[in-house]
Amino acid sequence: RGGGVGGKGASKNMAAGFAYLLISALYRRKGMLLFAPLIYISGLVVYMGWIGFESVNSQRINTVGSDAVGPGTLYRSPELFEKLWPFMESETSSNKSSNTLINVWSPKLHKEWKPSIDQSLPPVDTDFPTSNGYLIIEANGGLNQQRLSICDAVAVAGLLNATLVVPIFHLNSVWRDSSKFADIFDEEFFIYALRKQVTVIRELPEDILQKFDNNISNIVNLRVKAWSSPSHYLSKVLPRLLEFKAVRIAPFSNRLAHAVPPYVQSLRCLCNFEALRFSEPIRMLAAKMVDRMAERSSGRYVSVHLRFEEDMVAFSCCIYDGGEEERREMDAVRERSWRGKFRRKGRMIRPGANRVDGKCPLTPLEVGMMLRGMGFDNSTAVFVASGKIYRVEKNMLPLKKMFPGLETKETLASSEELSPF
Repeated sequence: RGGGVGGKGASKNMAAGFAYLLISALYRRKGMLLFAPLIYISGLVVYMGWIGFESVNSQRINTVGSDAVGPGTLYRSPELFEKLWPFMESETSSNKSSNTLINVWSPKLHKEWKPSIDQSLPPVDTDFPTSNGYLIIEANGGLNQQRLSICDAVAVAGLLNATLVVPIFHLNSVWRDSSKFADIFDEEFFIYALRKQVTVIRELPEDILQKFDNNISNIVNLRVKAWSSPSHYLSKVLPRLLEFKAVRIAPFSNRLAHAVPPYVQSLRCLCNFEALRFSEPIRMLAAKMVDRMAERSSGRYVSVHLRFEEDMVAFSCCIYDGGEEERREMDAVRERSWRGKFRRKGRMIRPGANRVDGKCPLTPLEVGMMLRGMGFDNSTAVFVASGKIYRVEKNMLPLKKMFPGLETKETLASSEELSPF
């Protein structure tokens, strides 16, 4: 006890001594006295701010960091569905769909949609300026990411006045799809549709390949940060393109900023809405499926793309209602697909916080409740597009219950028609 009191007394004496020295120094330099109140207030703000920060931070750790159970942190949609199901069953097809949603089916709305690409593209020059070099990109991720990467590549090629080589598809560790560009998209049409704005070629010329010992991996790979601005490409990538006459950017997913000048954005739009169309075999089967869907639904149906595949659920780090078995399965998927990414030091997985923040993929049950809440009754024909749904038998059951007229690619096309894809 005595030692403790003595320690406190020594601390007070030291503080008093420090204050005396500080005031003496300020007094000797009278001009500095003007700053004394400012120094005092600054110290007070820092001190109070530190206390406040500690308080807020500890509160956040208690509520979010520990992932404590609270409102909205748990997956309770099955319980909600059980309560709402009697009301859904009592609804008839004449209740909502024919009145509330009549405008959804109206063709008048579609006639008002007009493309803006032609207005935003610059006038076409009959003579292209000499190309600054060849741009090679590797589109990574799933199909949607690859499509966005291709559109960004067209925009960057236009910005740099580069010749774009038909994009390479990265072999994704999740999808394990070895398809090439021409397997999925109409390559010839892609080149033709962009001909007035960006030159696209199928492969590098022989003389350029020889320069790199006929090995494309010898071409310098520029590591561009995500969401890089057009000015970054002009200042950092263009000089290397002019120097080497060919550059690679891999990976290329999300490598161009959202906010870009109108000309660059128009190239993105031109690529996405006009140049990129699926290969002929895919288009032919898709047309058959659309016709069959229209026949079975009197021409009115809703198409939904579910994002509840195994990899999507695993990557979200959300918890549903599968208990310990689900946890083990998701841990195994994360390790198999993203080796060690989710076990890095300092990484916290907080499923409850993810759910509160709205970062959890909707289950088929939740999508069904959303559609019913919008007014689509049980007579609505629904076409579900997706990859393989996680625990498909269990998770698709409530959606089929809400929409008995549900169709998938497996019900619209035969196994023989689907097997080439």
